Amino acid sequence: MTDILNELEQRRAAARQGGGAKRIESQHAKGKLTARERLELLLDEDSFEEYDTFVAHRCTDFGMENSRPAGDGVVTGWGTINGRQVYVYSQDFTVLGGSVSATHAAKIVKIMDMAMQNGAPIIGLNDSGGARIQEGVDSLAGYGDVFQRNVMASGVVPQISLIMGPCAGGAVYSPAMTDFIFMVKDSSYMFVTGPDVVKTVTNEQVTAEELGGAATHTRKSSVADGAFENDVEAIAEVRRLVDFLPLNNRQKPPVRPFFDDVNRVEPSLDTLVPDNPNQPYDMKELIHKVADEGDFYEIQADYAGNILTGFIRLEGQTVGVVANQPMVLAGVLDIDSSRKASRFVRFCDAFEIPILTLVDVPGFLPGTAQEYNGVIKHGAKLLFAYGEATVPKVTVITRKSYGGAHLVMGSKQLGGDIMYAWPTSEIAVMGAKGAVEILHRKDLNDPDKIANHTADYENRFANPFVAAERGFVDEVIMPQSTRKRLCRAFAGLRGKQVQMPWKKHDNIPL
Repeated sequence: MTDILNELEQRRAAARQGGGAKRIESQHAKGKLTARERLELLLDEDSFEEYDTFVAHRCTDFGMENSRPAGDGVVTGWGTINGRQVYVYSQDFTVLGGSVSATHAAKIVKIMDMAMQNGAPIIGLNDSGGARIQEGVDSLAGYGDVFQRNVMASGVVPQISLIMGPCAGGAVYSPAMTDFIFMVKDSSYMFVTGPDVVKTVTNEQVTAEELGGAATHTRKSSVADGAFENDVEAIAEVRRLVDFLPLNNRQKPPVRPFFDDVNRVEPSLDTLVPDNPNQPYDMKELIHKVADEGDFYEIQADYAGNILTGFIRLEGQTVGVVANQPMVLAGVLDIDSSRKASRFVRFCDAFEIPILTLVDVPGFLPGTAQEYNGVIKHGAKLLFAYGEATVPKVTVITRKSYGGAHLVMGSKQLGGDIMYAWPTSEIAVMGAKGAVEILHRKDLNDPDKIANHTADYENRFANPFVAAERGFVDEVIMPQSTRKRLCRAFAGLRGKQVQMPWKKHDNIPL
């Protein structure tokens, strides 16, 4: 019996060593942690339950039968983050470059099935050289099985991907189907075809970092939601994100203790909006001042800065925030901001997270580039996302809310439950200058008349009271009382239930 127990411990010790001390040193030399070190940081202490520790590949081609490391390049199991269950897989680059074989993929598929069955998030730590070439089509089939689980899990349990090393070819599509993707600066990259192939096919000279590094995917492509300095920071931020999310689509987000007065008044908000209607201000100031303890977890902070997305808590409960940012492009909606916000709204709706919309939008960005690239369809995505969302939706208009953009940003007509407006808000089809040029075209050569017409239009529409008279705005509120009103609004909507018409699924404009 003692011999068997010793053998078990020896096998476990060998499995924990992954590719061996030399390859672990190489991993550390690149500034990267090993697969198991990452899980130790991600999960609560002593909470990790590992499965399939001794699984080995079955390939006998190209001499592979002579190297069958335990675990086959991926560590799988479950653990807890702040006491809440999550399922995890962590690819081990020290074992065959973390390449995906049939058995490697089967381990991941097993964990994903368990996560869906037991209703807990899936967190994947990706660090892989891609498909294991020696296995050929078996490796591709394994990828396909993982992709199918990503589709099945979408909207059922939150899926989070950390890109902590190379992620190329077919490997990028699994993270692309998850809800959030985070990267590590200078040590992770994602692309379908690498620099060498790009050079061969298109004759473009590009580095791996330029082609698919963290800066590229957080600022240009919007593939990734955030990038962090190192493995430790990335893992810490994922732990923080998980704290905002429900475990699955049948549970509410967690309620955390809060130490912030619900009735807190912020007099500084009364002067947040400048007297000059064309002068910008920072919408993040409003978000921080209404949130519990001023805590705002921003998503895609480096992409489409004219709209802000992320999570706050009100009375300890998670709320998703979508807000125009006047500091960037005057807060207009365009293709990038519409795509960014619509995906975020759909995530919140899938997981029963209430949505707060803060509006200061002068309209959609004009121009041939926008029209040629489909701003109509991309803007419709945001409109569609708000219209189909059945979670509690509360909107606050702080300043401009013009034209179609007014309707898109969480309006009453798209199922908004409560709409507040600050006294500084302007709700109209368009700004005074444009409206007057259309309504009084015959007077365009008379500056005095145009000035009078503009003043009349502003007196009529540069306020929230016309909309309030018609019931499109539920209440005009003092800016300083915004936190109190929002807490009361969401408290009153906690029992909201909406029955939508039966359908197999919708057909959102893509």
